[in-house]
Amino acid sequence: MCVRGMAVGLMLCGCLATQPSLARAAEAFAPQQDVLPVPPPADAILLFGPESDGTGHFVAMDGGPSNWKAEDGVLEVTRSPGHANHAVSNIHFRDAEIHAEFATVEQAKGNSGLYIHGHFEMQVLNSFGVDAFTIEDEGSLYRFAPPLVNASRPVGEWQVYDIRFRAPRHDADGNVTEPGSITAWLNGQLVQDGVTFEKPRSPYIPYRHGVTDYLRGVEKSLKATGAGPLFLQDHGAPVKFRNVWIRPLDDTAGEYTPAG
Repeated sequence: MCVRGMAVGLMLCGCLATQPSLARAAEAFAPQQDVLPVPPPADAILLFGPESDGTGHFVAMDGGPSNWKAEDGVLEVTRSPGHANHAVSNIHFRDAEIHAEFATVEQAKGNSGLYIHGHFEMQVLNSFGVDAFTIEDEGSLYRFAPPLVNASRPVGEWQVYDIRFRAPRHDADGNVTEPGSITAWLNGQLVQDGVTFEKPRSPYIPYRHGVTDYLRGVEKSLKATGAGPLFLQDHGAPVKFRNVWIRPLDDTAGEYTPAG
């Protein structure tokens, strides 16, 4: 089934969550991360993987084809001077489990991130060996909560995030009626445990920094439906990603089509 958001003139097509997916939201979250790459479960929506054409379900910030390098199942950040060349999924979701494998680099401290809905970032950074980790280190919910432990691996090694994301709920006026939450595992260790949040705290969210007409439409859709994309962040480092997928936890997931 497809659901049209009439107020914003868009289509969220697919309703891709299954009943087992919906039931999973109430279960304990304990992903397997011991052997990489982790094969996507049968009910996962693959955003980028070895069989993807080009950059898979990721587009540029203007909605056109992304210029990130895609080769042999690996997607590499193409840097921009203004750090505003994020890859944006054209699959939108509200609540979901998110899986992404990545490798940091020496340049720019390997800075990148998983920008969920373009509002809440699970940090990617070369934090290996850091003792006094902060709300800006890998494993942090950026500007909200430091990681519970430093689970980062050295530069060049493949790492893995598994995140259970529940979006904040809003009323018709945009006021938060229920906080969102994140539980996250990094490289086999729990780094966030049900941390809550309401509004984004970074001044560099893509709806403010490097914004395009396409992203204005995405933000409007997010406000109307509660469903939004996953951004892979350009922050000046050619970080590599592979095997990126989501498992929706409700029935709102689908492919975003801009207003015509």
